[in-house]
Amino acid sequence: MKKIINELEEVFLNNRKINISFEFFPPKNFEMENKMWEAISLLKDLNPSFVSVTYGAGGSTRERTHHTINRIITETDLRVASHLTCIAASKNEIEEILRSYWQIGVRHIVALRGDMPASSPNYQLHPDGYKYASEMVAGIRQLKKDGIDFDISVAGYPQKHPEAKTLDEDIDNLKRKIDAGANRIITQFFFDADVFLRFVEKCRNKNITVPILPGILPVTNVKQVKHFSKMCGATIPLWMEEIFNGLDERQETRHLVAGIVAFELCRILHRNNIDDFHFYTLNRAELTSAICHVLGVKYSQSDNKI
Repeated sequence: MKKIINELEEVFLNNRKINISFEFFPPKNFEMENKMWEAISLLKDLNPSFVSVTYGAGGSTRERTHHTINRIITETDLRVASHLTCIAASKNEIEEILRSYWQIGVRHIVALRGDMPASSPNYQLHPDGYKYASEMVAGIRQLKKDGIDFDISVAGYPQKHPEAKTLDEDIDNLKRKIDAGANRIITQFFFDADVFLRFVEKCRNKNITVPILPGILPVTNVKQVKHFSKMCGATIPLWMEEIFNGLDERQETRHLVAGIVAFELCRILHRNNIDDFHFYTLNRAELTSAICHVLGVKYSQSDNKI
């Protein structure tokens, strides 16, 4: 108990401001939309730096993403970042989407190539499209001539992108995205603080100087996270699998353990001078809000309920 108290004091008493941001995904049906808005209603009063909304590869969630973003802008004061993938889209289509987002008030884009469709192993990129996220970032920057100057985030992979041969090769590609005009990096989730810290060190050694936000995924469903991990190249440590072992039918205990694990990860990162955290909420608020609270991020007083 004394160790836990000392760790909490370490976070609360260092007087460094913690910045947070949240990711949501566009809901598929009315019930899921209600749950997402319950999460937004709770988390918005933590005053995040921004919230992002995902966008399926090939634009598979384009309309739902646009609807979600438009509603957030209309009904809240949150700053919204829209994910945008270039798979299956022409350059003209991407520009049209960007201009429509700018028109409704979006000022931040998370620029991604997108995953190749698993069902189409011989998938070909659009002949008039961007091959890489770095090319799309450069294309977005071209819009500055028309007064459209987006803040641009790109993805980083602390354990390398699944398609990259080595982490160094992947960081070289990341450098191309930064050189093309990206402002920050948001990483894929990870569960070992040392993995992220080594990744940051490698990036700095490659003269990548922009902010690097760690992607934090509070885990309540290990089976689901294993599925996510296979797609994005992240690994689940053996100790983490073991700590959740036997809790499948014990939801409350599982959630408590998940909160402790995620907080400990954030605490170690914060101790190593990381002050910005990007939470993958999975459209649920309870765990993320609890972790933020323990980190010292307090709710503002707001009567504006969604």
